[in-house]
Amino acid sequence: MTELHTALAGHLEGFEIDALRARFLDHDETLILDDFLPPAVLETLLATLPGLASRVNRNYLPGHKKGGSISRHDLDRHAPLFGALYGAPALAAFLRSLTGRDLQLCPARDPHGYALYYYTEAGDHIGWHYDTSYYRGARYTALLGLVDESDCRLEFELHRRNPARRSERHSIALAPGTLAMFNGDKLRHRITPLTEGGRRIALTLEFLTSAKMSALGRFVSNMKDAVAYFGFRQVFQRR
Repeated sequence: MTELHTALAGHLEGFEIDALRARFLDHDETLILDDFLPPAVLETLLATLPGLASRVNRNYLPGHKKGGSISRHDLDRHAPLFGALYGAPALAAFLRSLTGRDLQLCPARDPHGYALYYYTEAGDHIGWHYDTSYYRGARYTALLGLVDESDCRLEFELHRRNPARRSERHSIALAPGTLAMFNGDKLRHRITPLTEGGRRIALTLEFLTSAKMSALGRFVSNMKDAVAYFGFRQVFQRR
């Protein structure tokens, strides 16, 4: 874990944070950054994936999403390297400088704090949505590409909720090591359907401005995660 933190810290020092922050703010709190993960860290993460295949929970919501997911709870049990990346001090410092917000980690009970998304069957996708937060503050999503052997695209709309700016639609491939960082309540986005023979795996990391959530909000959030992402076992079974 120390090697991961050291490699990441050294790599992130090479980015011009002031220029990236200006771009992030101009693009409605959204930033796409190629080669965000250093090759050594990416390769280490990829090496854990074969051992996680049996942990993927497949889900299907007609008209909205189809795919597979692994929650932080199962990652903690079977691939703690992902939790080490999430908690890396250099990552938190970089994202706080980028957003200008005092970002916090999600509470350990939140299965969506960090998770893997799998698109491995034809038709896997997720439709247009916002990453709506049930926390009392804002929630920022850091989406990291791990595997992209597909024609899936991350499509998103900038400034959709900003009457002072014209909405812009973009479409990108989330290549391995690429970061998509955005304010979940601002960015409307989707992943286009996977075609036969493709494979796409991404890591999501969630950061908060407040870790407070009402009891009702927690119940709704857990039910959404159980039904739409991880299954009841991953969400409600404690370690």
